[in-house]
Amino acid sequence: MDLLERAGDRRTIEGYARYGIVAKKPLGVPMNKIQAVGKTLGTDHALAAALWKTGVYEARLLAAFVGDPMKLTRAQMDTWTKQFDNWGVCDTLCFKLYDRSPHAWSRVAPWAKSRSEFVRRSAFALLASLALHDKGAKDAAFLKALPLCEKAATDDRNFVKKGVSWALRSIGRRNAALKARTVALATKLAAADDATSRWLGKEVLRDLSRRAAARPSS
Repeated sequence: MDLLERAGDRRTIEGYARYGIVAKKPLGVPMNKIQAVGKTLGTDHALAAALWKTGVYEARLLAAFVGDPMKLTRAQMDTWTKQFDNWGVCDTLCFKLYDRSPHAWSRVAPWAKSRSEFVRRSAFALLASLALHDKGAKDAAFLKALPLCEKAATDDRNFVKKGVSWALRSIGRRNAALKARTVALATKLAAADDATSRWLGKEVLRDLSRRAAARPSS
């Protein structure tokens, strides 16, 4: 905590609002400095748990870099996730720690059913992280998750719909087969009566089409 406090900057705290981050007990430590502190400390799961308990925004981010994914339990992941109060903590934990846990896949479906905005976002932030990082995952795991994305497509809460979009776009980038299934779902959503579903479908189609167009022809 001393390392974090010394690295804090009031201007960084003022910048959080521009990115939609409402943080309790902020110190104003930039992410690159949090990562540097994490490298200095190394993996220490007990320390990660202690950092989390402080409730300090940057301390909770640091927990993602020093936590041991092999020591995470389902109960600990559920407890921490229920305490998420902004997308910064949510996405950092999902992208840097949760997705390497043996329990990662088991948390996607339960969290996707939650009424909490950030717990539900966590389901799709974690799914996106798995799509990007879990190279050994079979297509079947992602195909099984597509109905969760479709069901959440009507959720107009900002951080949920953006999480679903991130998940779908990441799944669509894995390979041609998953892209075809993702495009089919996005096309369906783009033609839906629900406004949020239409926005989501069009954004996913636009992103995947843009990426296809950017690839050089053979």
